[in-house]
Amino acid sequence: MHITQLNRECLLHLFSFLDKNSRKSLAQTCQKLLEVFQDPFLWPVLNFHSPVELKKDNFLLGPTLRYLSICWHSSRVKVCNIEDWMKNTFQKDICHKHENTVNDFLIQVCNRCPNLLSLTLSGCGHVTDDYLLLLLKSCPNLKILKLENCVRITDQTLEAVILYGGSLQTLHVDFCRNITQAGLKTVQEKCPSIMLKAERSADMIPDNEPREKLMLERAVRKLVLH
Repeated sequence: MHITQLNRECLLHLFSFLDKNSRKSLAQTCQKLLEVFQDPFLWPVLNFHSPVELKKDNFLLGPTLRYLSICWHSSRVKVCNIEDWMKNTFQKDICHKHENTVNDFLIQVCNRCPNLLSLTLSGCGHVTDDYLLLLLKSCPNLKILKLENCVRITDQTLEAVILYGGSLQTLHVDFCRNITQAGLKTVQEKCPSIMLKAERSADMIPDNEPREKLMLERAVRKLVLH
């Protein structure tokens, strides 16, 4: 029996064992397999490990997507975790490209994946509060939000969780250096049902411009002297 003689249910099951590239390659062999590749029910889970993967055409975003993970820790991506004022021109160019890629992708998720249940972002130093606010509004069924080493995330994301995270059950904000203890406490008080985890976040040094740091040091000296 040729593979194309199998019914749609069997083909979807077979495709489910393949990675994104293998699915795309198989879909290019005939129209029937292309239709299987384009079936939204094939794509309830998506995992990405580099910004380049987000720009490929080897996956499908649709209303059946339930679990999404974007995690990377390459040396180039780590550059995006450096404070902006410390980056050289080359580093800023890399970060700008990554930022556009990730944010464009998240907008597509907001527009196409209203039934998303779980989102994990790790090492995404370019994701901002605005896009997470939009995502919380667009995906009202979101139950799990895990953010790790997302350095541009602030207490504004925590405020968005309080306002729009009505279905949220689990929230992780690990190693997010611009999250404060006050913001975490507010989430605990207003959303006691959420399982909140914030490893090291409120204990890390937040971003400050050199001038801000200098002014802070002077203020501390004045307090000590008086």
